[in-house]
Amino acid sequence: MSTTCPIRKEEDLQRFKNYYLERGNMRNYLLIVVGLNTALRIGDVLKLKWEDVYDEHWGRFRRHLHVVEQKTGKQNYIALNDCIISTLEQCYHGQKGEEYLFCTNRHVNRPISRSQAWRIIRKAAEETGQDEHISCHSLRKTFGYHAWKQGVSPVMLMMIYNHSSYQITKRYLGIVQEEKDDVFYHIKL
Repeated sequence: MSTTCPIRKEEDLQRFKNYYLERGNMRNYLLIVVGLNTALRIGDVLKLKWEDVYDEHWGRFRRHLHVVEQKTGKQNYIALNDCIISTLEQCYHGQKGEEYLFCTNRHVNRPISRSQAWRIIRKAAEETGQDEHISCHSLRKTFGYHAWKQGVSPVMLMMIYNHSSYQITKRYLGIVQEEKDDVFYHIKL
């Protein structure tokens, strides 16, 4: 059984992220941007509605997203960064609050399926030459991997992911193996 991997190289990540943007498919581009920048599981991403990200009363995008995670039932409060906000601005065309962000092409009141999300992610991965172990969960892992590389403490990532231990987070991000590899690459006897 293969393990889902994060996209580690920055240039690979940019090619992957921009695949649908370059083709004018804004829904699929938004799916990747939201998945990469929120660290949410794909099931939680697909449930998002416009009212979750856009405040009709004030006529502006929210700065935070409140989610009750499907898998854990835990509440999560996530800041929406400028990358997400600017992509939402490009995609918003007066949709109603109860419409899904990632609706099917035929129904605004029905989100795309997990299998369709997987096909979207896999196509972008294959077309940009990514490893065969890229899936929807890679978006979540990629967030953590790059956060860790930029100096975010694995303990903070543990809190973001709602993991029960630091060891789970290290294994989840592939940190253990990468740390071991670095030892072998840098010791030259």
